[in-house]
Amino acid sequence: MHDSYPVSSLRVDADWLRKLRAKAIQPPLRPRVPLWAGESVIGSVEPDFLRQIALQPLTDGHHPLLKVEHPDELGWRLMGDVTTSLNRVAAALREAGLAGAWRNEQLVVSDQSGHRKGTVERAAVRPLGITTLAVHLVGQTPDGRFWVQQRAFDKANDPGQWDTLMGGMVSAADTVETALVRETWEEAGLHTADLRDMRYGGRLSTCRPCSDGKGAGYVSENIDWYGCTVPERLVPNNQDGEVEQFCLMDAGQLLNALQRDEFTTEAALILCDVLKLT
Repeated sequence: MHDSYPVSSLRVDADWLRKLRAKAIQPPLRPRVPLWAGESVIGSVEPDFLRQIALQPLTDGHHPLLKVEHPDELGWRLMGDVTTSLNRVAAALREAGLAGAWRNEQLVVSDQSGHRKGTVERAAVRPLGITTLAVHLVGQTPDGRFWVQQRAFDKANDPGQWDTLMGGMVSAADTVETALVRETWEEAGLHTADLRDMRYGGRLSTCRPCSDGKGAGYVSENIDWYGCTVPERLVPNNQDGEVEQFCLMDAGQLLNALQRDEFTTEAALILCDVLKLT
């Protein structure tokens, strides 16, 4: 990465930076209880949230969900195969109008130690408090300016907000690396092989309430972000219809837009890391 704009000349509002960091880590609006799969916690829900859905029994006659009220294991327990039961729950949430935007995309469901337990439709992860994995790419020109994207105005989340060059979920069919390649093409029309100085930047974790599940949703997400140099001859060109526009900002313009809260929370925190703001 290059710095054409001296970091020492950037003036950041310390109160804004503090509020930004606090925005990324927020407790639930209301109490939540664990969602269990066997002996593993794979998510969380508001105590009576799952009473709103109608579920058909599994093929063995058992119900896909049981309410657990033992003092040591309060919450809800999935029965049977994790993927099968979770996707039945997802379909029931959709039927009840409690799911997020339906994408027909499976995401990995892991336990507290990061071990894969199954997969679930993307629309159900926020209502069920399931931790997701995403990847972002920060792109700078050789002279240090930043390529940023404005999210489409019809996006379900953060419409019209500014974002890094690329940001997307890691699906169950992907690794972080394959998602980086795929999403960079779909969102920016760029091949990662044509980008220079590709490097791993770090991991950002965020948790906060969200509007999915009619306000009962909770975001829990880990974001692996990368940085690269976009050669001068390359210009981002969206392929999937989810980006309104791309533009170039120097470090000063970027910081001003950040402090006007024009960027998503995740992108703002990543870009603050790149700008070395403390």
